[in-house]
Amino acid sequence: MMETNTGLGTHTGDSSTQVDQPTEGQEREARHERQIERWIVLYLVGGLLVFTTTVLRVFGIVSPEISQWPAIVGTIILGSGLLTAAWRELRSGMPTSSTLAALAVLASFAIGKYEAAGYIAFILQVFDYALRRTATGALRAIEELVGLTPDTARLVDESGEEREVSVSTIRVGQIVRVRAGENLPVDGTVTKGESSVNQASLTGEALPVEVSEGTLVYAGTTNLTGTIELRATSVGQDTTIGKVAELIEAAENARTMRQLLIEQVARYYVPIAIVVALLVFWFGRNMETAITVLVVCAPAALLISSPTAMMAAFTAAARLGVMIKQTNYLEAAADVDTIVFDKTGTLTTGRFEVSRLAPAEGVTGADLLRAAAGAESNSNHPLARSIIETAQKARVEVDRSGRHEEVHGKGVRVRRDDGELCAGRSSWLIELNPSIAEAVRKVETKIDGMTGVHIMHAGRYLGAVGLEDRLRHNAKAVIEKIRELGARSIYLLTGDRFAVAKRVGITVDVDQIVAERLPEEKHDLIRKMSDEGKRVLMVGDGINDGPSLAAADVGIAMGLSGSDIATNSAGVALMTDDISRVPFLIMLARKTRVVIAQNIVASILITVVGLVLAATGKLPLAAAVFWHFFADVFVIANSFRLIRFGEDFTAHQPQSGPTRAEKDKGDGLRPAPKLEPATA
Repeated sequence: MMETNTGLGTHTGDSSTQVDQPTEGQEREARHERQIERWIVLYLVGGLLVFTTTVLRVFGIVSPEISQWPAIVGTIILGSGLLTAAWRELRSGMPTSSTLAALAVLASFAIGKYEAAGYIAFILQVFDYALRRTATGALRAIEELVGLTPDTARLVDESGEEREVSVSTIRVGQIVRVRAGENLPVDGTVTKGESSVNQASLTGEALPVEVSEGTLVYAGTTNLTGTIELRATSVGQDTTIGKVAELIEAAENARTMRQLLIEQVARYYVPIAIVVALLVFWFGRNMETAITVLVVCAPAALLISSPTAMMAAFTAAARLGVMIKQTNYLEAAADVDTIVFDKTGTLTTGRFEVSRLAPAEGVTGADLLRAAAGAESNSNHPLARSIIETAQKARVEVDRSGRHEEVHGKGVRVRRDDGELCAGRSSWLIELNPSIAEAVRKVETKIDGMTGVHIMHAGRYLGAVGLEDRLRHNAKAVIEKIRELGARSIYLLTGDRFAVAKRVGITVDVDQIVAERLPEEKHDLIRKMSDEGKRVLMVGDGINDGPSLAAADVGIAMGLSGSDIATNSAGVALMTDDISRVPFLIMLARKTRVVIAQNIVASILITVVGLVLAATGKLPLAAAVFWHFFADVFVIANSFRLIRFGEDFTAHQPQSGPTRAEKDKGDGLRPAPKLEPATA
């Protein structure tokens, strides 16, 4: 063991550990950079040779025949890259910009205009490199935006000693120590210590989050105050931030239906451009004019109209903690007309508190709470956690024995020696034992408007635990904003009791309330809406929402707080609990569609104008090369405006919420929405 001094501070480390060994991704990037450097050298050598011919010709140092040789060699060097790219396009059956550029260089070379051919190839290659570097730089800015994880981590062994290791060697389950001021290297659960963590790189929220033992924390976020230790739950590309970076990068290469249409147009576009160039040559007998037409007509700007806008939009979304899995979900979000909200954890905070114990006749509150906690002791449901916490605070001894079984959409069954213990929906318990119906009805009058967990032990009904969930502060304002964006129908769809759903639905002013629905019934309702031609966006966070999120045109999961099943089923995951990201997503989708349309129109107009100027001989060949890139520059610049979309969103997002009086009385609300009777 030895003392190792690093940029992270002085700490105990293992001298045999190679902490500076590059990861596979870094090696791949290094190889790519070296390849680019070699191409730059070739470009410079080729351009210098062509320029040498110009100098020799202008000053008459040697004969014209000899002075052309540097340009010939330089053109071959510069044109090789274009010819290779053109060959790949032709083999794939998709000739585009490189094909037309290669034809222009070959035509100039064939008629003996070696300098012109060389300068065309040089400018095309240099400008193309500059544009690609711009896109690469934007991608790197994206990675910085979402926050890169550190290359090294402090691994803590069983004895409590720490050593610095490469993040790539960290495995799930290992303990990692993070000191104040350091970025978290992995996703994990805090096992020791307390601190404040800045999660802005994931959620877009500048306000730090207080973390302590048991709190989930995420790679790429910043530990601000104290030292914490966490048990790794995800590493590398499996971390939340790793997935975000992958999705943004994939957006650059994604091919939406619009992009496929553009590519189909480009497939016919190139032959037409060649025919136009031949016609110009036939009627004008001027090869230089025909070559100018080929250069101007390259459809590069048209082809990048959609990908560049999508990549920029994904960047803007990531800044505010909106993880979009595929480009087609962003496209679909622009057209949604029906918005469906789950209740618990979506319009409400999902943080339940036990408000009332409603025991049945002959049952004490302590016995009811003890049985409820025993039934829910193995569950991760928010209701279960609240009941267990209440039992712990009340110092009620909980019997955790028995075989626990989750009954999907109904409750929990525990098989114990002293009889079967059931906790869940009242309708389920009545289904199991119809004789308790009257006792259940009496208890439900005591917890009206609350979420109830009903308990039955060995066939005897014990009562219900009444819990309340607080409404999100901006829920009503978000609904109003969505309505302003043109939503035709806004639904509240929940498995909770009708009385609870009604209270929330009227407060936030939805159009229709559908309550007491099982997961399969939720799914069937979403499918029915889609079959009726509605374009459905659904927001949810629970396991029960998974099938419905998958069935919607756009499913949005409350990512950091929601279940893995919901997040995996949805097309969009929110890295923050703030539902104001829902109207933001709709606005971003519509803005992206407008930008893509602008790109397409601009690229076509610029090409048509250039074609007219070139065909009439009013656009010199040298100017045509720059004109060729004018449309590209416009498209990229216009698309990258989207990166800044929503920068001031957190400062102007809806913050208003219903007052307590509004919650209790419904003051100032619209007439009651259409209510669909519960179907148990």
